[in-house]
Amino acid sequence: MKIVVAPDSFKGSLSALEAARRIGEGLARVWPRAEIVLFPVADGGEGTVDTMMALTNGRPVTGETVDPLGRPIRAEYGFLGGTRTAVVETAAASGLTRLSKQELDPLRASTYGLGLQIRQALAAGAEKLIVGLGGSATNDCGVGMLAALGLRLFDRDGNPVEAIPAMLKKVARIDASGLPPEFAAMPVLVASDVQNPLAGPDGASAVFGPQKGAAPDQVPVLDDCLRHFAALAGALVGRDVLESPGAGAAGGLGAAFKLFTDCEFKPGVEVVLTEGGFLEKAEGANLIVTGEGRSDGQTVWGKAPVGVAALGRRLGAPTVCLAGGLGEGYEKMYQKDIAGLMPMLPGPLTLEEAMAGAGPILAEAAERLGRLVALTVDQS
Repeated sequence: MKIVVAPDSFKGSLSALEAARRIGEGLARVWPRAEIVLFPVADGGEGTVDTMMALTNGRPVTGETVDPLGRPIRAEYGFLGGTRTAVVETAAASGLTRLSKQELDPLRASTYGLGLQIRQALAAGAEKLIVGLGGSATNDCGVGMLAALGLRLFDRDGNPVEAIPAMLKKVARIDASGLPPEFAAMPVLVASDVQNPLAGPDGASAVFGPQKGAAPDQVPVLDDCLRHFAALAGALVGRDVLESPGAGAAGGLGAAFKLFTDCEFKPGVEVVLTEGGFLEKAEGANLIVTGEGRSDGQTVWGKAPVGVAALGRRLGAPTVCLAGGLGEGYEKMYQKDIAGLMPMLPGPLTLEEAMAGAGPILAEAAERLGRLVALTVDQS
């Protein structure tokens, strides 16, 4: 019996690796002699670096950088095992988790910290870059990241302009000569599920700005700032990204990569599964167990369980999902190669109780799932 355990994180309670270990623990109570392969999954957001380091025996690197408001912090990036491929996640330095709700300020929040991490990776010899765009606290069109790498902004009088959203409408000239040549030339794989354009009613500011603290009257201001910068930068490099799918990811960070790098966009789960070697590690599996904190109709849009199940179908192995809870539309997952769904809670619990006891609760749920599956396995 070979079982592959491939969950996403259970946000706020268990990392993907911790969740995989707990599920494996519960399944081992049912099949003590089974080969249980742990394959934690991420989607390009928080935890992507840790997950990819675990999957590839990679080399994590912690360095000095800044948070979205420019305060000094330490944050981690890493290199895939045995390669010069650096993995950086936007959430590490420039993410929502770095700010309290009261600190959210999309007119000032910047991706400068992400840029410092990329600069460190280049200095350490990176020849390829994987960037996860999930979880950003920013709406700056990536100008902070670009400024950290050497981009300079000037007003019509030749004065320097600060690289924050509130100042972008003052920019009259962009000087990209300070960007490292290797940054523009190296392959960049962008892990992002977002297909939104940069601006307009479906753009970064309108759709994602409010969750980053944008008040209703700030949304059109931010939208104009992104349009202005993208138009100037597009004229400089000869690319129009305003309507490009994915340009609106991470507050327009997607547009910055499309403008100034040789990049390819792929869904975050696909990147992690491919780079981590899921098909090779799951070959011959009899069962695949995935999981996430909440399964609902949104899961079918590129979330980890569906990505795992698609590869499970290619391998001929059924995929079942353990979820912290089931929300509206969860039944759509049955149309996306999920053979079965099981909520993990044993009974009524408060959210605080469920999160505090998430580890043992998940292990017990995995055991219950295993015993149900064993009825079928034993009869086959």
